[in-house]
Order: sequence, then C-alpha cells, then structure tokens
Amino acid sequence: MAETAVGRFTTGSPMRHVMVMTATGSVGLIAVFAVDLLNLFYISLLGERELAAAVGFAGTVLFLQSSLCIGLSIGAGALVARAIGGGRRAEAARLAGSSLILTALVAAAVGLLTLPLLGPAMDLLGARGATRDLAVGYLTILSPTLPLLGLGMGCSAMLRAQGDARRAMTVTLYAALFTAALNPILIFGLRLDLTGAAVTVVLSRCLLAAVGWHGVARVHRLLAVPGWTGLLTDAGTLAGIAGPAVLTNLATPIAGVYVTTSMARFGDAAIAGAAIVDRMVPVAFGTIFALTGAVGPILAQNLGAGRPDRVRATLRASLVLMVVWVLAVWLGLFLARDLVVSAFSAKGVSADLVRLFCTAVAGGFLFVGFLFVGNAAFNNLGFPLLATGFNWGRATLGTIPFVAVGGWLGGAPGVLIGQAAGSVLFGIAAVLVAFRVTGRLGQSGGGLAPEAVAVPADVPLSGKAAVALAVQVNRP
Repeated sequence: MAETAVGRFTTGSPMRHVMVMTATGSVGLIAVFAVDLLNLFYISLLGERELAAAVGFAGTVLFLQSSLCIGLSIGAGALVARAIGGGRRAEAARLAGSSLILTALVAAAVGLLTLPLLGPAMDLLGARGATRDLAVGYLTILSPTLPLLGLGMGCSAMLRAQGDARRAMTVTLYAALFTAALNPILIFGLRLDLTGAAVTVVLSRCLLAAVGWHGVARVHRLLAVPGWTGLLTDAGTLAGIAGPAVLTNLATPIAGVYVTTSMARFGDAAIAGAAIVDRMVPVAFGTIFALTGAVGPILAQNLGAGRPDRVRATLRASLVLMVVWVLAVWLGLFLARDLVVSAFSAKGVSADLVRLFCTAVAGGFLFVGFLFVGNAAFNNLGFPLLATGFNWGRATLGTIPFVAVGGWLGGAPGVLIGQAAGSVLFGIAAVLVAFRVTGRLGQSGGGLAPEAVAVPADVPLSGKAAVALAVQVNRP
C-alpha cells in the first residue's frame, strides 16, 4: 500500500520500469498502427489510386487534430503523475476530472470549427478532383468525433500516470482489434470503401473512450468532480503545461503540411507512396512512440518524490532502449524492402519511396528518437519551453530548407531524404540539453523542494515539452 500511495516508479530498477512500461505500451500502440497499415492495404486492393492519395491528404489534417489531443493528454498525465508521486491522491483525482472535461470541450470546438475549413485545407495541400472530394468526405465524418479521441487519449494517460501499464495498453488494443474486425466488413462486404473506413473509426473512438473511462473511473477511482472553482483553477494549471505541449506537438503535423504540399507536386503516385511510408513508420517504430509516453510517468513520479538520481537513470535507460530498437528495425526493413513493395502493389514513384525508406531513411529515426526522449524528459519535469523550441526548430529550420532542396535536386525521393536529414541536428541537441537539465535537478542539496514539484511550467532556465506520441486512432 505504501508504494501505491507514493508511486510505484520511485523504487526498483529504472531500466526495468522503462522496459515494462514500454513493452506494454507497445502492444497497444503497434496494434493500432498495424491495423492502420492493414486498412491501407485493404484500400490498395480496391485498385483506385485516388483512394490511397485521399488517405494521405486526410491524414495530414487528422494528425493536426490528434496532436491537439496528444498535447492535452501529455499535460494531464504529467500533472496527475506528479500528484501521485507526491502522495496527493485527492488532488490527482480532481486534476484528472478537470483535465477530461477541458479536453472534451477543446476537442469539440476544434472538431466542429474544422468542418467549414476542410475544402480550403485540401486545396492548400494540393488535392484535386476526386481525391479532394474523397478526403473531404472522410474528414467530414470524423471531425465531429474528435472529443471521443481526446477522452480516450486522456484516460490512457491517466492510467499510465497511475502506473497501470496493462490497462493503458488495453485502451488502444481493444479499439485496434475492433477496427481490424469491422473494417473489411464495411469496406468489402458492404462496399462502402472509404466511407466504411470512416464509420469504423467513429465506432472505434467510442470504444476507446468507453474502455479508458472504465479504467480510470471504475477500476482506479481516479476521477473526481472538480466543481466550477476547481475547474477554473485547474484550467490555468493545465494550460501551463498542456499549452506548450500542444504547441510542441503541432510542430510535427504543421511540418507535415509543408512536406505533403511539396510531395503533391509530383502527383498522386508520390502521395500514395508517402501514405504507405507514413503508416509504416508507427508500425516499425511504435516502440519508440510507446517509450516516450511510457517514460513520462516514471520521470514525473520520481520528480514528485524528489529523486533526481532516478530521473537521470530513467533518461539513460530510455536512450539505450531506443537506440537498440531503431538499429534492429532498420536492419529488418532493409532486408524486407522488396517484400513490402510487393505487398502494397506499389509501382513507379510509390515503389521508389517505399524502397528508399526501408534502405536509408528509416535510419534517421535514431535522431527522431533522440528528440522524442528529450522531449519526454522536458515535458514531465515541468518546463515546456525548450522542447517547444526544439520541435518548432525541427519543423521549420529542420524541414523547410531540407525538403525544398531535396525536392529540387531529387524529386519526390529528395523530399523524403530532406525530411529525415533535418532531424539530425535537433535530435542530438535535444539529448544534450536533456542531460544538462536533469543534471541540475539535484544541485541544490540533492533533491527537489515540494513547491518546485508543484509548479509545472514556470521554473526558469530550462524547458520541458511534449512527446510525439502519435496515437492516431483516426485513420482508415
């Protein structure tokens, strides 16, 4: 009971905690992403290039929307984990309740406001004709259900903050299995094509929110009604950490907008190939996404308990695990490159992009992983500004010139190479700064004062930010 009251991650091996949380998180995430990739495979079997291209264009908007929900869940999870780590259970339950209410309200507003902007957004991205109409129709079905995605992500973050890795895993795992079972029926059995895929996503979001709510409210009873005064107070506290986290997360999809428009200049085949790569990335590197989400509660609980030594040990363990995984996956993709091309019936430019990713570009995720781990440390230690700067630096200076030059010199493959090359500098810098920041935690007497733990975003001289945990339970 004592360990539960204070936080389960404040004792025991940091490497073991990182491995267990990452492994359980990976199952749920990779299941979601594998189903996402499988569904794109289903769509490719329909033999219409416009459908695959529409998925690519719609995915850019969905990534923007989901990044908002991810940022809110990051802030909520960090605050709740910190309260649990400090033994403040009642405060954690109130923060959880306030966070879910605020997440639902913000997501509803964004989802509805997106609807009249869908047409202009597709025009901006370069979608034309039937491809544009398909993408708009798909997004019109999904955008109003954004609050369900936000609630599901928020509840999963609460479960990770509690240390219940298994139940956090089931939130996404059940939704993924449901999608895998229903999508073939609607796409092929009822011949609904992309509309059927959209309906499946709506229903899976309902399940995602329901399973997450049950775990938080019924199993752990980590949910309290905040009241108006508490809600307003918590809104300011959440904004202090979730606001920068949202800004940090939006950097990646906004950079994706530029990449998509650059790729669109080379036609639907290039967009279709990029869509395959986009869905291969989270399947191949889902463990890295899971690691950055899993390490957050471990860092936050040890911060709340005043254990800077364990914070630094957790950061080191995360980096070791990330490097080993990326190198192993890169080798596997290289060996399976021709098989992947054949599986998706990719031809021409589409096949070139898939082979390029498997051969060379996948290795660039070593530096993306550095950035992810650094941002996870920044965000959960309570100072979001540095990571916001790193992500936006990568999204602008690390994307626009590299992609522009790559497209000019090498066409569609050059765009892909340029996108990966821009991550190198910012990934290395993020890790170096993360170690410097964590090294300062124990300098004033070897521990952290309780009042320092309670302030999530305004401590000077450092920055903590967001995990690019792209839990996209929103694609066909």
